[in-house]
Amino acid sequence: MNATKLCQFVDVPDGGAKVIDEACAGRPVIVVRRGEQVWAYVNRCPHFSVPLDFEPGNVSCYRSQVLMCAHHSALFRFDDGVCIDGPCTGASLEAVPVKVDAGAWVVAAGV
Repeated sequence: MNATKLCQFVDVPDGGAKVIDEACAGRPVIVVRRGEQVWAYVNRCPHFSVPLDFEPGNVSCYRSQVLMCAHHSALFRFDDGVCIDGPCTGASLEAVPVKVDAGAWVVAAGV
C-alpha cells in the first residue's frame, strides 16, 4: 500500500490546521490536530467545491473543534468532517485516512 508523508506532526498546531498543497499530496489536503489526534480532509467545501481557505494556507479553526469555510462560513467538525452549520449542513468533507508514523510524520495511505 502506498503511503504519502504529508507533514511532521509538530507542524500542525494543536487546535489548528495545516494545508498541504497538491504538489505534495496529489490533491490539496487539510490536516487538523487536537492533542495527539489528527485527521485530514480534501481541501474542498461540499457547498460549491471551493477550497476552505480564502488566502492559501490559512484555514480558520474555532475552539479546536471546527474548521470554517472562508467562502460560506460553513463549520466542519475536526473529528468527522461533518458540516454542523452553514449552507451545506449535514454534508461532509472528503476524509483522507491518516496516521502518525514512528518518525512523527503524518502519513496518508493511498494519496
